[in-house]
Amino acid sequence: MKRQSQHRVRPRLLSGAEWPFVLLLLCAGLALCLHPGAGQASCGPASAPATDIPAFLQIGEFSVRRVSDSRTELRDSAGRWLTLVPHDAPLPLDCDPRLVLRVPAKRVVAYGHFTVGALRALGVANEVLVGVTVPESEWAGCSADLAQAMQEGRITWLGDAPHADYERLKRLEPDLVLTWDVASLPLLEDLRIPAVVIASSRFNTLETRMRFAQFLAPLFGKEREAAAWFARVNRTLAGIRARVAAVQERPKVMWGETHGGKRVIVEPGNSWIGELVELARGDYLFKDVLGPRACCLEISLERFLHSGKDADLYFTYLGKSAGLTSKAALARMNPLIKDIRPLTQGRVYAPTPCYKQSMDRLDDLLTEIAAILHPALYPDRQLRYFEELPDREIPETAALPQDRTAGGQP
Repeated sequence: MKRQSQHRVRPRLLSGAEWPFVLLLLCAGLALCLHPGAGQASCGPASAPATDIPAFLQIGEFSVRRVSDSRTELRDSAGRWLTLVPHDAPLPLDCDPRLVLRVPAKRVVAYGHFTVGALRALGVANEVLVGVTVPESEWAGCSADLAQAMQEGRITWLGDAPHADYERLKRLEPDLVLTWDVASLPLLEDLRIPAVVIASSRFNTLETRMRFAQFLAPLFGKEREAAAWFARVNRTLAGIRARVAAVQERPKVMWGETHGGKRVIVEPGNSWIGELVELARGDYLFKDVLGPRACCLEISLERFLHSGKDADLYFTYLGKSAGLTSKAALARMNPLIKDIRPLTQGRVYAPTPCYKQSMDRLDDLLTEIAAILHPALYPDRQLRYFEELPDREIPETAALPQDRTAGGQP
């Protein structure tokens, strides 16, 4: 045995001239392993991204980065980069396993009306929804299919957000939670339930509202459906522009609410509402109210009343559920605004329950707002998302039909 061992071939040591090339190869291999998206060897077979799907999208605070056909990365509003890989792909070695989502998602819990509407826009709500934070009674009037699914037990109400029942949520065994409650992330991680945070202070512009479905689309493999939906809404905007192009007198519009005279919240000029009113040849009286948040900014009561002297139209946040049934009721609720022009001479509009559920019908909602601004241009439009408040309460025996034209005529 000793004699045989003496004849073994000893490994050759590298010369000093060969070491730099070996180190270069090692560094290159290490870079491929550590750099997200580089090589894609650790995230399944690499292939070129589909040419008709954008490689990168920035949607407010959200981002979508398509690395390959087998890997997409999302940045949610919590600032986390989430890696999306197919169910049958190997687990990526260069990613935190807690931030890897298997797609397409098959069992989804969605917070709020807007998120459910986005799933409906993608055409997946009836297939994937297993839990919501909106009770059945709120869906019944405008989304009867969802209400029926809840009656049949296919969709579970988890309680009002942010007080969802997490024990019930866990029993549903979702593979994805779409939540605006950032504080729920640690608990969802403990339950090993993947989540995407969709709360954002900047996604309320017109473009980001139109593109939000494109952010969610990779979670369900519905990128082309999202692009088609965006194109449909864009065509609606082009149609509104063309119809109102010749308008000479622009109605003066205000949109917001006072709260007992102590706080006044309005939609700023850079919100989707402010942008739409201007696009539809209206004069938005809060267009100079701007801020980092494109939603619900606080202004002084004096400023609100100053704009109210000239306004033709006033959109309030409140509806019938808050007791708002007429201009007189609004004046009683907020006596300080009883003399603004929309309450004395103009028109006041309140949202119906369908307004909150209108994300998947955004094109129809935009058309309705344009029709309210210019009723003569949309003579056949029936209101669905808003109702015009009468001067005083109408007795039930003499109530007008629910559907009314944009100009307020029966």
